[in-house]
Amino acid sequence: MSNRYLILADGSTYEGVGFGSRATTFGHVVFNTSMTGYQEIITNQIYHNQIIIFSAPTIGAAGINHDAYESIMPTAKGVIVRDVASVSTNRQKRMNLNEFLTQHNIPGIAGIDTRALIRHLRETGPQKASIVDFPDDHAFDQLNATVLTNQQVAAVATPRAYPNPGNGLTVVVIDFGLKHGILRQLGQRDADVTVLPYTTDPEAVLSLDPDGVIFSTGPGDPRDLPESVFELMRVLQTRVPLLGIGLGHEIFALANDAQLIELPFEHHGTNHPVSEVITNALMYVSQGAGYAIDPVSIDHNRLITTHLDVIDGSVQGLRHRDFPAFSVAFFPDSAPGPLEATDVIDDFFDMMDTKDRF
Repeated sequence: MSNRYLILADGSTYEGVGFGSRATTFGHVVFNTSMTGYQEIITNQIYHNQIIIFSAPTIGAAGINHDAYESIMPTAKGVIVRDVASVSTNRQKRMNLNEFLTQHNIPGIAGIDTRALIRHLRETGPQKASIVDFPDDHAFDQLNATVLTNQQVAAVATPRAYPNPGNGLTVVVIDFGLKHGILRQLGQRDADVTVLPYTTDPEAVLSLDPDGVIFSTGPGDPRDLPESVFELMRVLQTRVPLLGIGLGHEIFALANDAQLIELPFEHHGTNHPVSEVITNALMYVSQGAGYAIDPVSIDHNRLITTHLDVIDGSVQGLRHRDFPAFSVAFFPDSAPGPLEATDVIDDFFDMMDTKDRF
């Protein structure tokens, strides 16, 4: 392995040792504070066009296994770590992290002082970055000239419908780049699932006579999505029990006339404390978001705030006053992350079981 460099748009340079693919890559750089679950994080489609920095001191000790994929084809642009483990005794391991990243053409750099890098990003906020062989003027010129796409959802969401069969309640999942953990949670509850493209119209969804609809997680700024997505939300929330997760939470808020604000530094990790407003109960959850709902913009005659981030007070959950529809900014599928957030999925199933009361 030879030296490679992470360069940032603000002119900063960080030197380390390359692993994984030898590709030169461009993306937005973000940091993740999770201590475990690196495979789920790297394969999560919210990291499309992102270079991920892990704050955990060593990454890769569990190898790569078949049970921890959140998507078949990861689209992250790079992985930055302090130390990468090449040896694993995990009996489920099928390959190591270096082999996995090479297979998917994702470059990595080890040996970087990730604590210093993360402190720097907490001061500067998210920015463009590149992984290169030489941090010369040409590399910085290429980085500054690169325009990253704002059509991330179109790049990662399914273009056609597919089933995830079961014998229980019928659930439609609108795919914006969903995590497989959502499908696993639904499968554990024996739901009969159909996954539909985000371009689906309301009539096509309702023709399946679903007991409930989920708007999935996904990458990017929801304001870059077509107006048809918000109209889909406005129609379906009045007709069927509905849950928005991650990007789906932001779509739910925007469809009900709330506004977004950009977080000073993004929430990425499995150790974010969130409180439930009505009970003041505390849970630790997995998050991955660059935006939050502006609390001043929420119409409280229409929406109720159900969850708040304990650290910065950002809105983490909303519920509609008039319809059986609610949303959470965090990931309730425990892939990776604490298990207590899966209560959100149970609440959704309770809502579907009692939908005839609405």
